[in-house]
Amino acid sequence: MVSSKLTRFERARIIGARALQLAMGAKPMVKVSGAMDPIDIATLELKKKVIPLDVRK
Repeated sequence: MVSSKLTRFERARIIGARALQLAMGAKPMVKVSGAMDPIDIATLELKKKVIPLDVRK
């Protein structure tokens, strides 16, 4: 039985990878209010399930 829930390590890796993309100039997939940190934007994208990354288990 494989759980679809992300482990804390997978979650950290996805947020870190997406935050790096955002810091390098990638367009955010969510509405950004004010001056948000790339990590905050990546976390919000993951929470809203619009992050353009997949995890292979």
